[in-house]
Formats: sequence, C-alpha cells, structure tokens
Amino acid sequence: MDEGYDSFCVTNRLFYDSLGNATDGHTFAAGRPAPAGWTSEATSDWMNYAPEGASLPPQGWKIHVSAGVENAERVLDAVWSYCVPRGLAFKFLRSPRIVLLRNSKYAHRGGSGKFVTIYPRDEAELELACKELDELLSGEAGPYILSDLRYGAGPVYVRYGSFTARYCVTPDGHTVPAIADGTGTLVPDRRDPVFHVPSWVTLPDFLAPHLAARNATSTNEVPYRIEKVIHFSNGGGLYVGRDTRDDTQVVLKEARPLAGLDSDGADAVTRLEREAAMLRRLADLPQVPRLHDEFTLGEHRFIALEFIEGRSLNKVLANRHPLVDADATEAARAAYARWARDVFDQVEAAVQAIHDRGVVYGDLHMANIMVRPDDRITLVDFEVAVAEDESHRPGLRNQGFAAPRHVRGRAADRYALACLRLALFLPLTQLIRLSAAKAAHLADVIVEHFPVSRSFVDPAVAEITAAFDAETAGTDTTGGSGTGAGSSSAVTPVPDLAADDWPALRDRLAKAILASATPERDDRLFPGDIEQFRCGGLNLAHGAAGVLHALAQTGAGRFPEHEEWLARRATNPLSGTRLGFYDGLHGVAYALERLGRRQDALDVVDICLRESWDRLDHSLRSGLSGVALNLFDLAGRTGESALRDAAWRAAERVVAQLADDPGPDISGGTHPYAGLLRGRSGPALLLVRLSELTGDATLLEHAATALRQDLRRCVVRPTGALEVNEGWRTMPYLGQGGVGVGLVLDQYLAHRHDDGFARASAAAYRAARSPMYAQSGLFAGRAGIVAYLAATARTPEQRQELDAQLRRLAWHVMPYGGGVAFPGEKLLRLSMDLGTGTAGVLFALGTARHDEPLTLPFLAPLAGAPDLPRDNGASLTTDTPGGGDLT
Repeated sequence: MDEGYDSFCVTNRLFYDSLGNATDGHTFAAGRPAPAGWTSEATSDWMNYAPEGASLPPQGWKIHVSAGVENAERVLDAVWSYCVPRGLAFKFLRSPRIVLLRNSKYAHRGGSGKFVTIYPRDEAELELACKELDELLSGEAGPYILSDLRYGAGPVYVRYGSFTARYCVTPDGHTVPAIADGTGTLVPDRRDPVFHVPSWVTLPDFLAPHLAARNATSTNEVPYRIEKVIHFSNGGGLYVGRDTRDDTQVVLKEARPLAGLDSDGADAVTRLEREAAMLRRLADLPQVPRLHDEFTLGEHRFIALEFIEGRSLNKVLANRHPLVDADATEAARAAYARWARDVFDQVEAAVQAIHDRGVVYGDLHMANIMVRPDDRITLVDFEVAVAEDESHRPGLRNQGFAAPRHVRGRAADRYALACLRLALFLPLTQLIRLSAAKAAHLADVIVEHFPVSRSFVDPAVAEITAAFDAETAGTDTTGGSGTGAGSSSAVTPVPDLAADDWPALRDRLAKAILASATPERDDRLFPGDIEQFRCGGLNLAHGAAGVLHALAQTGAGRFPEHEEWLARRATNPLSGTRLGFYDGLHGVAYALERLGRRQDALDVVDICLRESWDRLDHSLRSGLSGVALNLFDLAGRTGESALRDAAWRAAERVVAQLADDPGPDISGGTHPYAGLLRGRSGPALLLVRLSELTGDATLLEHAATALRQDLRRCVVRPTGALEVNEGWRTMPYLGQGGVGVGLVLDQYLAHRHDDGFARASAAAYRAARSPMYAQSGLFAGRAGIVAYLAATARTPEQRQELDAQLRRLAWHVMPYGGGVAFPGEKLLRLSMDLGTGTAGVLFALGTARHDEPLTLPFLAPLAGAPDLPRDNGASLTTDTPGGGDLT
C-alpha cells in the first residue's frame, strides 16, 4: 500500500479521514486543563501548548521525544512537568490510536516515532533541555526517529526545522513546509527519513559526539553485501544481497524495534521473529522460501531468505491480463484463463500444505505470490503467519483479500483464496470490503468476459457472502460470538450507465454525494481523496468546489447552503492554502464564477494575486498554466483588464519555462512529469487557447514544443496505445497518462495538421479502448477515459466505444445513501470528489449524456475568443501500429 492511505482508512469504514477526526478512544491529557497563563489548541493529530504571548523564532533546532503506545502517557507526564515551569512551548500526539498509526508499518518514515515536539528558544536552552530530558527519561523506549539525530541512548532526538507555518513551492509543484536559507529565501524544510543539517546551519558542538555515535554502525560488521533495495516500510527495509562467505544471493529483511506496528501493536521485530519460526516449521515445502540466516546489526534485526527468481503475481497480471488489450482474441482469453486456473490451483495446494503443518498463512494476496519464470509459484512474507492453535486475527491485512473481523484461522485463508479466484480475472476485490454484494457482480463480469464456468466463480461468491452474512448476524466462524461493521451482501440493481434514464441516474449519483455532506466540519464538506487533508477541502480536484461544480454543470442542482460554506472559507483562506487551478484557490474562483457568485470569485482571485504566484511551476494542476487560463477566462467574462495583464505575465513565464526541459525520457518521481495535469500538455492547452484568443500563430509553435516534450516521455505499447512512461509502469489515464496528452493533441490538430501528432493522437485513442482500468476516477480511471471519448467521438464506431466504456463504469459502482457512489484512489474507500470519486464520474457522464454541451475546463475556447476556423483534417479513425516515431 502507498504511504498515507493506510492511516486514512482507520477513522471511517467508508471514507478516507484524518486521525484527528476520530471520535472514539482515549485522548491524552483529556482531563488536564492548560496551565494558568498558557494557551492550547488542537490541530489535526496534535495538541499544542504555549505560554500566552510567547515569541518563538520562525525556525531552529527542535527536540523530539519518542514513545510507544504503552509508555506514551508516562513520557508525556514527564515532559509536561519539565516544559511548563520552564515556559517551553510543546505539542504532542493526541491519542494512543494516533501514536500507533504514526508508528505503523506503512506510516511516513520521516515522521515516525515523534510523540512530543519541544521548541527551545536558542541553542543554550536546546543543550540544557537535551541533557536534562535525557536524564529524566532514562529507561524509556521509543521508535528511532529516522529524520533526527539521537541524543544519547534514550528517546530524545533533535532536528533543525521550521517552528511556524511557512510554505514554499517545490520545482515539481508541491506546496511544502519551508524554512529560510542563508539568504532569507524560503526553501523546503526537508523531512526525509535521513538526518540532514541544512548547508547554512552549523551543528552545535555539543551534538558532535552524538553524530559520531550515529555514524559508527556499519554494514561491514556482517558478512552480507547489499546489492539492491526492493522497498522500504516504516518497519524496515527489504534488500537483495549476497552472502560474502559463499556468494549465495539472498533477500535481506530488516526489522526496526518498536516501529512498523500492526493493529495489535506488534512491532517489526516481533513479526520478523515470528516469520523465522514459521519458515523453520515449513522448511520442507517447495512453495516456501528457505530461511538462510538470522542476525542483528546495531539495534535492527535481520533474516536472510532464499532469493526467489520471478515477479509478484500482481505485476505479472499487469502485463499478462488480456482485458488491457481491446483487441484480445477469444483464444488469448482462453489461454489466460487456463494459466490463471493453474496459478490458483498451485496457490490452493500450497495453502493446504501449510494448513497440514498446523500453520495459518494469514496474508494471502497477489503481492505475496511470486511467479517463477516457469510459472511455478512461491508464497512469501510469513510475518503474520501463526500456529493454528493460536486464535489470532492478522494485525496486517490487504483489503482486497482480508476477511471480516470475526473470520480467523483457516477460514481467513479460505476467504483470501475465494478472493483470489475472482481477482485473477478481475482484480477489484477491494470493493468487496465496501459492499459484499460486489462479489456476485464481479463474478458475473468474469463469466461474461472469460471462458470460465459458474462452477469456478460461484464457490468464491458463496464463501465471501457467507462470511459477511455471518458478520451481520453477529456469529463467529471460530465458534465464538462477535460483531463487526460488516457490509451488506444484499444485491442492488446495477445501473446501465449508457442506457438508463439520464436524469434518474444523475439523481442517484447526486443523492449519494449530498448524503455524504458534512457542513458542520471546517476541514471538508464532502469526503474525497486523502489529498484533501494536504491541500485542503475547498479546491476543484478534491474539495467542495469540484463537487458543487459537477452538480451544477450536469443539471443536478444548486445548493446554496453548501455554496455559502465554500465561499465563506475561500474568501478567508487558511495560511498555506494553495493557489493552483485544480489544487487551490484559482479553481475555487472558477467554480464560484460558474455558480453565479462573481464577486466571490473576484475576491478569491484578488487574494491569489496578492501572493507570490509567479514562483509556481508551469502545470495546469498547481501552476501557472492553470492560473493563466483562469485569469484569461475571467477577464473575458468580466472585462477586467488587470486580470488580463496578470494572465499575460503568467503565460510569459510558462513560455520561458518551456525552454528548459531537463531529465531523461521518464515521467515523475525526481524527473519532470508528462500529462495533462502536471506535464507540458497543460501549457500546450494554454497556448492553443491563447492562439485562438489573439490569432497569434507563433503561440501554436510554442504549444507544439510543449507537446513534443511530453511525447518524449510517452511510449507506444505493443497494443498500439500511447501511454506515459513512468519507468516502472506506463499510464493511459487523463491526468498523468497518454489520454490526457491525446486530448491536447486533438486541440492542437483542430488548428494545424502535423503528421507525427496525428499518429500520436490515434495511439492515444487506442489507450482509451481498453476494457480494463483498475480505477473509476476522472484523473486516473475510467471516468477520465469516458470524458476523453465524449470529447473526441465523431463516428458511430467511436460512439459505440464510448457506450461500452460507460457500461463498464458499473464495474465499480457502489450503493450509498439511497443512491450510487464510486470508490476513490486505491479502491479502499468511497470518494465524492471530482478528481478521484463520484463527482468526477458524474461530470464524465455529463460530458457524454447531458442534453447541453459539457466539457472539462478550458477544452472549449476562452470567453471572448473569436470564432476561428479549425482544421478538422485530423481523424481519430486512422489507427497507428505500435512503435515508430510519434513526432
């Protein structure tokens, strides 16, 4: 699982939410009032305390105190008693639940371990506080804070960083916490899982011995050489290595003490020791890796495992699954079905052999199934496996294969096998945890698309349904009793999104969206992606603006109370609120203008123009392309010349940035992005619109330059589909994939023909024909494919393709609030936002089915643009074989 999503699944069973919004469980210092003369404030996960009128420097050396769940209350008592009489401002995590999640396996590694933060006023106070707190907390244990320097051997750590809420924009367009460098310029306040001293800061002398102690541990102390990192988690690392004694290639698994906690509070070391014990018990099974060695390095525990040549099943599926190819033959689907059945039979036999030895595996999912080059399987990762006589529910689980809470022992493995039966053909079993009825629906889709009999899928549906029905009834398959949140297995009608009555379908989507609204909250109005807790709950992509825009533009209605919620907060934004079009205030202004609240829109734009917006990147999502398009459009609607002047300044900076295109032909990570939202296609869209607005053909030349820069980072797959190359995968989607590039290519080709662009456009169209997309959202799922096809479909054949994708959207549809809704990123929770969830699906359906023209923002000429002739010579019906020069 990606870092972040796991933590946001804890508070609410149906929606992503922050831990700070949890309403149950114990809260630290709940009955303790703030000391006299002190102020207190709750912010997200933290409780903040400071003397009234206290003045802190904006940045400096701060102290972090680490603690675990068991000793957190005791550590807090000691720190409170130390800081209050000395007037030292401090903050602490609000509850044991937050402490556990902050230290869980998939928590952010740079922030793990931090329980209390203390703000010394100068280095003298820092030195004294470190010394005295180290003595005071002697014997207390806590996870090692990777971003900090440890003081002594206890739970006291230090790091140089920001004391106040200041922000800057990174070169890749992220708004991040900031500190001032030696010249006073704001730069990112690095919070990597590595201790770092800024280049203009001098390490205090008293910390030098502690830095030397930190650097003393070396991998030279053990007979292994690390050759490659497989991945890191908060619990430790996984590496490919080699035993220097006999040159055996191994996998090294690392466990950090007191870190990487699971839901039971067990740390990574506990699970590693359990895994070693289970592997010894299963040593005779060919489907289980051999345990090669166990050792300790510093405070970290390691095991060395047999290296398995092959790839995980989820990666094999990504390349082998026939539904990714629109033109896959019946023979290809039949061959895949035979292979998938064989893989399932092997896994089922391996699990049975594990059970025969009195062990429950407990963590069966596709990432833990290795497929060797000869298609033999091996099961890996036994850290939650237990002896069968232990009535133990795994503390780590994959939602796509995790049984309801009451299902334990062999029954939990049988449930996971049932999910595997379905996931091998349709890897969407995460949805079953949100609605158990989805199992039967997925089975129907599988039988429709593969030569698979009901006798294969029906046992999986029966196993899954029985588990949830038992949970609803409050029974326990292990003989006890239990209750759980559960999920109804009652079947609800699946809508036909291409043919059902559009107003009625629209109303079902709107009903679900409105049922989710929380106007009593300040941080968000509608639940969406976890990004709304980073960039706020107002914006177009993940906030209220996008949802209200989708409802109004599709004819689903206007909701004055919700609009007032948005306008009130947007015209008085919090410090650090972003400015961009999709992630900030410019998008809010765009939505407010179209909701008929022009003065509110102008007020929001005025706030934006008073900020340092010229430092933004070139992107449509967060940067100057989106800012310029919004300003030009609003200027055309209002006649405000100041808005047009600011828009030209932004556009000129975009053109200047296009002259610099560094990095390899790979998108994302540390490299420049490709695609509509973050790549050069956003600037190209701006320049096409400006060429229409002004008649200046040189702007089309700049647009062509931008498109060629994005096409550098695209590849054509063997299927002929244009996709963005991220190095380890390729992406077809609207936001950061080939379809978004294709959308802007078509906007350019409407004015000027280019053979290379026409070939690339045809290849982008092929990327929109796949029957299989993992998600349903607008930016990274099937809804974006629908919006693309709705904008480009001109022939009856293309309209049929659009209708087919509309119908397949139902693969993800879920019941909620008397209507229907859609899951967000990772499919772990429902989402109502525009970028990832139900509002985005509603908007995409509107582009295809609404009785009035509806397009994504800026896909039509800007307000005030003359009616220019368009070159319609480019045809999307011309197909291009895979490979070749796109430009």
